[in-house]
Amino acid sequence: MSDIEATLARVSGHKGVLGTVIVNNAGTPLRSTLDEVLTKEYASLIPSLADLARNLVRDLDPQNDLEFLRIRSIKHEIMVAAGTEFVLIVIQDPVAAST
Repeated sequence: MSDIEATLARVSGHKGVLGTVIVNNAGTPLRSTLDEVLTKEYASLIPSLADLARNLVRDLDPQNDLEFLRIRSIKHEIMVAAGTEFVLIVIQDPVAAST
């Protein structure tokens, strides 16, 4: 098992995790535990949001950079680890994760 697969398995094993997606900088999903429709939806929307957040952080402090973004709604919590080459997206059920 590769390091990527081991990391995905470890993250997916956490309580409340509904799915994970790894996307490259071009917005192409590389690995996913979600169905194809949800994978494409998250892969097309979340990296652009992470780019906007990264630009905001750099506007506030040019020597700083975005590493992690957490978005919480009533139904889901979306955690985004924005790397230089890849974006890791984790979708979690906030109710299940807190119990």
